[in-house]
Amino acid sequence: MTTHWALNRSLERIGQLSGASMENHELRAAVLAELGSIVPFNWFAWPLTDPETCTGMSPMASIPCPQELPALIRLKYVTAAGRWTSLLGGPPAVTLLTATGGNPASSPLWAGLLCRYAVTDVLSTVFADRHGCWGWLDLWRAGDGPFTDAEARYLTSAAPAIASGLRRSRAAEMRRDALQRRLREGEGASAQDLPQQALLVLDAGLEVTGRSASAADWIGLLQPGPTPYQAVPAEVFNVAAQLLARESGVDVHAASARVPIGSGQWAVLRSFRLDPGEDGEAPLAVTIQECPSGERLEVFTRCFGLTPRQRSLLELAAGGLDTAALATALRISPYTVQDQFKAIFAACGVRSRHALLALALGTEPMRPPS
Repeated sequence: MTTHWALNRSLERIGQLSGASMENHELRAAVLAELGSIVPFNWFAWPLTDPETCTGMSPMASIPCPQELPALIRLKYVTAAGRWTSLLGGPPAVTLLTATGGNPASSPLWAGLLCRYAVTDVLSTVFADRHGCWGWLDLWRAGDGPFTDAEARYLTSAAPAIASGLRRSRAAEMRRDALQRRLREGEGASAQDLPQQALLVLDAGLEVTGRSASAADWIGLLQPGPTPYQAVPAEVFNVAAQLLARESGVDVHAASARVPIGSGQWAVLRSFRLDPGEDGEAPLAVTIQECPSGERLEVFTRCFGLTPRQRSLLELAAGGLDTAALATALRISPYTVQDQFKAIFAACGVRSRHALLALALGTEPMRPPS
């Protein structure tokens, strides 16, 4: 049995890791190792999420069934019991047995897949704060007994610090991308032109049945899936599965995800239904395209923890308004505008509006005329 001292010490270490602004894969690996020292598990799945839509992206996972990845993602999204979005606003961690009232067979995820791999219980945790949802973690246990209430309480205690760490890691990634872009520009390299919009078509089981010519270019920019799905980024499966969750009434969030692809550039993936074919079935479609600046800006304000007023100020500044125009638009004094910018500079680690907009938009904005 883990002692009270060991639990507190573990939570302290998680707090230290989460406060270090580590790269998100490095952070998740370090936190996962710490969690495993207190809560034994056999397999795990840990994606990040779009902070607004809660749709998964950039996953880390160790699962016994990579050959069934589309089915796993589909079943996870359409299962209400223990779903990460159902944990928002309440205790952030729950076991499968608790969520199903001791009847795991009522879970489509367990009945349709996990039971075949001798999984006895799942401990699910959501990582969210007032700025958005930053990821979720499923720990799978096989063979041994179910997760205990004490283990769920431990994850509940650890979740706020992990959520803050994931958000800070996303902000730190934006800073690193901005630095990389400046270095490239200093060497005379220009920003990479992103491909035209891509389209992938999927069947009801999330198997890809068709794709546009530009899909290969986009797939090369996104994180590849595990074997045998290296040619299909997990984000494609996730946004398509989110559409299925919306259609089944399990969740209401949009079937989309905004994904950084390096050097300050972002993609946005969206899923929708195509027109029915001759067989009467309406295939799923996923588009991939360059993320519009306004949508990227929305994620940026969440990552850096800006207030609604600061977000409005930044959005207007991105449109080219000067101090006087900003004051008029927001019905505040020019001095308040300056004070708000100073607070934003401190939060984002920049010293000028030009540097702020370059960081927020991922490109060097045009300087307003003198």
